[in-house]
Amino acid sequence: MEENPRHPQPTHVLPFLPPELRLPLFHWFAFRMDRFLVKGAQRGLLGKGGEQEQTGEVPVTLGDEESARKRPRRETPGSGVHVEGPSWRHIRAEGLDCSYAVLFGRAEADEILGELEKEVEYFTGALARVQVFGKWHDVPRKQATYGDTGLTYTFSGLTLSPKPWIPVLERVRDRVSGVTGQTFNFVLVNRYKDGCDHIGEHRDDERELAPGSPIASVSFGACRDFIFRHKDSRGKKPSRRVEVVRLQLAHGSLLMMNYPTNTHWYHSLPVRKKILAPRVNLTFRKILPTKK
Repeated sequence: MEENPRHPQPTHVLPFLPPELRLPLFHWFAFRMDRFLVKGAQRGLLGKGGEQEQTGEVPVTLGDEESARKRPRRETPGSGVHVEGPSWRHIRAEGLDCSYAVLFGRAEADEILGELEKEVEYFTGALARVQVFGKWHDVPRKQATYGDTGLTYTFSGLTLSPKPWIPVLERVRDRVSGVTGQTFNFVLVNRYKDGCDHIGEHRDDERELAPGSPIASVSFGACRDFIFRHKDSRGKKPSRRVEVVRLQLAHGSLLMMNYPTNTHWYHSLPVRKKILAPRVNLTFRKILPTKK
């Protein structure tokens, strides 16, 4: 029997067999071992019940009681979002409907973050201030808006006209649209230089938003806590107790806030002084054209 240079004959294996049987039997054992190793690797990627465990998966805490080590489930996100590509986790509470997935791998997320840091032009001067209870304050983060022509967006006492789309934002927008089936014509960019930059509790319920449309929040950079609080459980004397929902938004992740989440829940990104790295967040929206 001629020796195949790509598959040398294993003369040291199974020496009790005649030469003409050693190679076929060796290949049979190798095939069975490959199947075992593949199954073992697959088991290493699976959670309980054979559910796929997602790298960088969001830990979800309902109040302080539920464990953050829950395994993710592959489910169809709300508002017509279909599962193709990323592994989704569906997050639900009373009136809260969100879908989470890691959309970009580490290398691509790093590349996009670098482009965002170079290309995005943030507001300065009066546009970098916000009105709260009738008083103007410096925004504790950097902000910018991009989108289709002819749109305006009003929030916190500011009416903004978006800058034209730039390639890096179009790239992220198109990826989100490709995996969700949703279209977006506007994006608000928030840059948090470190854990001292933050955003307080608010709802994205501006009148320009298309009724029932989701908001897609894509995060790059430092992983930060993201907190949902029900409208009835806010303040010193809440009307009732509803457990908060705490998430961690990973580098390259997508959080879909589906209807009616913003009707019932406020969300925030609180101060985390131990975080030293920046985070850039893109919230894609579908807003109604400006009436003339």
